[in-house]
Amino acid sequence: MVQALVKELELRANELRGELVETIYFGGGTPSILPAEDLAVILTAVHNLFEVVSIPELTLEANPDDISIAQLQAWRNLGVNRLSIGIQSFHEEDLQWMNRAHNADEAQQCVQLAKEAGISDISIDLIYGLPNTSFEKWNENLQKALALNVPHISAYGLTIEPQTNFGYLHKAGKLKEIGDDDANEQFDLLVETLTKYGYEHYEISNFALPNRYSKHNTSYWQGKKYLGIGPSAHSFNGHSRSWNSTNNRKYTTAILQGKLPTIEEELSSLDKYNDFILTQLRTKWGINLHQIKIKFGSEFEDFFAMEVQSLIQQGWISESNEVFRLTKSGKKLADHVCMRLFKTD
Repeated sequence: MVQALVKELELRANELRGELVETIYFGGGTPSILPAEDLAVILTAVHNLFEVVSIPELTLEANPDDISIAQLQAWRNLGVNRLSIGIQSFHEEDLQWMNRAHNADEAQQCVQLAKEAGISDISIDLIYGLPNTSFEKWNENLQKALALNVPHISAYGLTIEPQTNFGYLHKAGKLKEIGDDDANEQFDLLVETLTKYGYEHYEISNFALPNRYSKHNTSYWQGKKYLGIGPSAHSFNGHSRSWNSTNNRKYTTAILQGKLPTIEEELSSLDKYNDFILTQLRTKWGINLHQIKIKFGSEFEDFFAMEVQSLIQQGWISESNEVFRLTKSGKKLADHVCMRLFKTD
């Protein structure tokens, strides 16, 4: 796999020719189980093939049970300066229910270990809306997260996807989803608590202390180019998006034969406009009407200006100086609100 990742970087080096790489992100799985020597091979290829800023934001997704003093030191030596830790919950019963490998003690200890190793740019993931998590338990999770004093917190509502363990249990009637009212109450508590303690709610699921946003993820929401390497990885060059085969064997076989197992989709003006709505509206910066005119023309500007009025009347969007943002209630219905603003022809 590592050999294939390096080969793909070589095959696609021209795609970012002339671009300055500012962020590198190891994620989309559990990269913390990869030996540091393999991470070094991949990073060496990145630096040899691309123009990289002197100190890029270099993020590694990690599970708490993979974090040790030795690992942290090895990651730091590679230039890793940001950790995204999949804590999910500080309650033992939640972790067992989600079949997580770490325990409640490790959930808290791993952050302290990272700080002692000199990595202060830390993000933790939490999940709300679990069937067995009460309002009180969710509040305890938030208080424990705040006590860790990390600069970034991502919180996601539980989603049950088909063809997953949760999906099968749900279909068999063995897993009951939390009600919308309860999920909304937990989301409200999340926003109220973190903003009270100085965190900016800068994207639907993301909170950061001032100027401690994830630069990498923010680039997605701002429509910047990105190159995704590996099975299932997605890329965007401003004109088209592409994605790799999801099958590991098919991916490695093709890559090692010098072929890219990639599907590419050219984006029409309509696609680009809809993508702009979907990504920008999720952020605290919202959608600037003037930007729509510059990027897409008067037809799209007029369409948006007309469609957004009913959403303002429903209380889901607010407007200030021709900048439109989701309201508190609108954030709970973000996907629905975005669909109302999509243009189909």
